[in-house]
Amino acid sequence: MTIDEIKSKLEKTLSKKRFKHSVGVMETAVELALINDVDRDKAAISGLLHDCAREVKGAEAFKACEKYGICIDEISRIQPSLLHGSIGAEIAKEEYGIKDPHILQAIKYHTTGRADMDMLEKIIFIADYIEPGRNFQGVEEARKEAFKNIDRVMLMALDKTISHIIEKKGLIHVDAINARNFILSHAIKCE
Repeated sequence: MTIDEIKSKLEKTLSKKRFKHSVGVMETAVELALINDVDRDKAAISGLLHDCAREVKGAEAFKACEKYGICIDEISRIQPSLLHGSIGAEIAKEEYGIKDPHILQAIKYHTTGRADMDMLEKIIFIADYIEPGRNFQGVEEARKEAFKNIDRVMLMALDKTISHIIEKKGLIHVDAINARNFILSHAIKCE
């Protein structure tokens, strides 16, 4: 399936707002791929499909997990919106014919991150965070930093997201904590 075919099919399944966001993530991912020596087509496909299951909610999400054999951890059971990455990877495989494990991993972990992310995973995580439709305090700084040091902007994004979740008294997924700790201990050098 070509990128245009994926785009056409996806446009029929997502809301206009979600589709516009997905196109923004795709375009941002391609820009980041260019400067990080990552295949642009893989970045485009991952960015386009990252939220293909975002509108699968509640009981429907649990049903999809059962269908695809996705284990539901305690945090995701309480916050089922976290399941859309895992479900999305399965939908990408089944409905869009995506077989590349790097693309599937990038889709799966675009919300929480994880320890030892490859460059494509980081690109999709960050593209989702900084795409043109995002408008939050600090997004311009994150956009600039993304084109200088992807690990530093990963840490910025994770710190801001985790702080926001703490302020809201929400649950922090262990994958996000592991992603942050890995970046601090492996990727970011003490200055």
